[in-house]
Amino acid sequence: MTTDNNISKENESTDENYVIETFNLTKRYKLRGKAERLTALNSINLKVNEGEIFGLLGPNGAGKTTLVSILTSLIPPTEGFAKVLGKNVLKEQYFIKKNVGLMLGSDMIYYRLTGYRNLKFFCKIYNINDYEKKIKDIVELLGLTSKLNQLVETYSSGMKVKLALARILLIDPKILFLDEPMLGLDPKTANSIVDILKKFNKTIFLTSHQMNIVESLCDRIAFLREGQIIKVDSKENFKNIVKGETKIQISVSDNRKNDLVKTLSNLEFVNNLKVENGNILFSLVSKSNYPNLFDVLSNFPITKFREIETDLEDVFIKLSS
Repeated sequence: MTTDNNISKENESTDENYVIETFNLTKRYKLRGKAERLTALNSINLKVNEGEIFGLLGPNGAGKTTLVSILTSLIPPTEGFAKVLGKNVLKEQYFIKKNVGLMLGSDMIYYRLTGYRNLKFFCKIYNINDYEKKIKDIVELLGLTSKLNQLVETYSSGMKVKLALARILLIDPKILFLDEPMLGLDPKTANSIVDILKKFNKTIFLTSHQMNIVESLCDRIAFLREGQIIKVDSKENFKNIVKGETKIQISVSDNRKNDLVKTLSNLEFVNNLKVENGNILFSLVSKSNYPNLFDVLSNFPITKFREIETDLEDVFIKLSS
């Protein structure tokens, strides 16, 4: 394996309290037929504390999966370096893969085997002792006991995700890397998995597009856009980015909805306008704009009007633009 990486910089001071550290981590890909390289990650510097649940947000193509792949020793960086559990991910691949768990959705399990045979197979690969008891304890925790002897191809999407999570937990990893783990799950199932993850005293590095998942699970968040870290902070401080704005939901008679949307789109004090589930949603730049807004709305048959509490989705929209 060869890279352009200058790993002589590994001697930079590190803090043993951090279980994940990156130093100017960069990844470029050579595109077929093109001289110019695609920069997937550009000088990423992150530090994650032991026991922390850390969320990585960003739009599609931001570089989230690339970063997770480097941190789990699946691919090498082009420049810079990363340490996981104090070990260089490029030099200590065996140690990294033995001590971290990586979940990439539910594609990590075999659909034509039963849930039990899946877990037993992975226990054998990882030389896990007393695997019968470990399987029993983990599937009970995840609520899979009654389905364990059924073929995985008969499982619901949520059950497949839980089985994939069970596979990772069997090796008792020191860090869980979860890349979009709940994509496509219904809210009830996703929330049940969030509740399960909260019970573990482990470092979790999570990527997700589901703002409610990140908001309920993560201690700190990094926002990644076009391969660069825009901001790293607590979720509370992230919300302060849009603190001055007021999110509004309006319903109006269907025959006037298009007219109202067009009118609102021309107002300078209205942002992030969209129609969702029959409602008109937008952000008011400031509460001081309420009189002007009400002047406009007085010309329309409004059937519902309410303020919505700001959440991470609003931050995501603002930082992605």
